[in-house]
Order: sequence, then C-alpha cells, then structure tokens
Amino acid sequence: MNGKEIDRVRRFNRTVTERVGVLHDHYLGRDRPVGEARLLWEIGERGQDVRRLRERLGLDSGYVSRLLRSLETDGLVTVEPQPRDRRVRTVRLTDAGRAERATLDRRSDELAGSLLEPLNTAQRVRLVTAMAEVDRLLTAGTVALDTVDPDHPDARHCLRSYYTELQERFETGFDPARSLLPDAGELRPPRGLFLVARLHGEPVGCAGLKLPSGAPAEVKRMWVAPHTRGLGLGRRFLSELEARAARHGRDVLRLDTNKTLDTAIGLYLSHGFEEVPAFNDEPYAHHWFEKRIAPAPPDNSLSGAGPAWKAEAHDREDRAHP
Repeated sequence: MNGKEIDRVRRFNRTVTERVGVLHDHYLGRDRPVGEARLLWEIGERGQDVRRLRERLGLDSGYVSRLLRSLETDGLVTVEPQPRDRRVRTVRLTDAGRAERATLDRRSDELAGSLLEPLNTAQRVRLVTAMAEVDRLLTAGTVALDTVDPDHPDARHCLRSYYTELQERFETGFDPARSLLPDAGELRPPRGLFLVARLHGEPVGCAGLKLPSGAPAEVKRMWVAPHTRGLGLGRRFLSELEARAARHGRDVLRLDTNKTLDTAIGLYLSHGFEEVPAFNDEPYAHHWFEKRIAPAPPDNSLSGAGPAWKAEAHDREDRAHP
C-alpha cells in the first residue's frame, strides 16, 4: 500500500457515505439512523439469533443491545431467550417492524434508482459492474483464517461439506476411511494444524497442514464453500500453509489431488507447485505436486490462532482439494 492508495480509498468512502445518506439520524427519511435500519433488514422475516446478528455485522455486544432496545421501544421487534438455552436470544420483527422494513426496502430501491437515473446506459453498466467488483473485493478482505482443532464444530462442518462434494464429483465416489488421512485429528499439534476460513462468523473453507517427522510438509483437506469461490481463498490457504511450513523448518511442501479437480490443478501450478512422481499410495490421487520453499525462523505458536488476513481476491475460482 502507498499514500495515494489510502487517499483514494478514503475519498471513495466519503463519496459513498454522503451519497447514500448515512451521515444523519434520519436514514431514508425515517426517524432512525442507518444502524437500526440495517438491523431491521438483517433480522428478516424469520428472525435471527442475536449472536449471529453481531457476527454478521461485525458489531460489539453493547452497541447491538442499544440498537435492539431502541427498536423494542418503538414496537418494531421482540427479543426473547430460547426455551432450551436462555443464554441464546432470538430477535423477531413485529407486524409494525415488518411494515417498517417494507418501507425501508421501497425507499432503498428508490435511492438506488436515484444513483443510476442521471447516468446514461453505458455509465450505468460501468457503475454496476464496478460496484460488483468492489463488493467482491471487500468481501474477500473480511474473511478471517483461524487455527482450530479438527474437532471444532466449524471444522467438522467444513470437512463434512468437503467429503460430500468429493463424493459427488469423483468418478469412484469418496470414502474418507479409504484415504491416507482417514482421521483429520492428525492435523493437530505437534503433527500438524488445521485452518478454518470464516465470513461474517460462518465457516466457509478449511485446509490442513501435515507435519510428519523427517519428511516434507503436506497440504491436506483443502476446501472452499461454493458461494465464496472466486474470492481467492484457495490461494490464501496455500500461502498461509506455506508460511507455516517454512516457520517449522520445512523446505518442501507437497500435495496430491484427483484428476477431476482441474481448476485446483491450475491453482497449484500458478502458485509455483511442480508435478512430481507419486510420493504416496493415496487411492484417490492422480497427480502429485511439490514446491520448494525457503525455511523461516522456527514457529513456537503452532497451536495459536492464525491471522485474519487482508489479502487481494483472485479471479480464479477455488475448488475442493484432497
């Protein structure tokens, strides 16, 4: 980053906040600020777990509580503990809340139209296309990579999704019990580590690093949720695992993959991996890859949390990887 890039981002932020009307307490002409309006939209018709609302919007508990109290006072929402676990609260729209949300939706459409109306057809296409690209890049920047135990619920969710996708895509199906790594529990310290990617608190991908004694490090169980493909998560996983392997003194990073995963193969090649003869007996593998890496100073925090990277998105779609 440089000063000019920072200035451009700040200028963009000022233009957007001014143009969409979030600088005052009467967003879209209603008697409430943008925070309350956004909360009404996120609650939706079926209601929401308050914790998920906080994670989705990236807001602290106290601020969300204040917004909800204001909406309750206005008779727009109800907040009640769940019968089975009173620590978990659910917020739902009242009839008045649904009417207010419908009004906000209509006025949001009108605001969007006012942004497009002064432009000619070509300019509208340019603006909408640019907005889609900005949305994609900003979304990519909000994904966090964290080290978790393979038995963590988010890890298990990703692994189940990964196995299901491979079962559907592989010609022979996929049975993890037949794989050389039947138990993802091997991907925990000191024999390895397991990363989970989260978007707005929801798990959207995973990748493991196997660190066998006296042998090269291996990438295992790498998967990205279909709705987040195109955000560059596959490349981010590879970069992070490569850095972790280097910090543990490894100079070679390996992986194997199935011939069906052609996009993944392209990703590996573009990331500097080279195809090599088979180095294991993985029954689902058709291709084996290695990459020479430069060892880094030792890492003594294998069990710690990984960084929440702020990285560029890439156009290449991420696919499931064995």
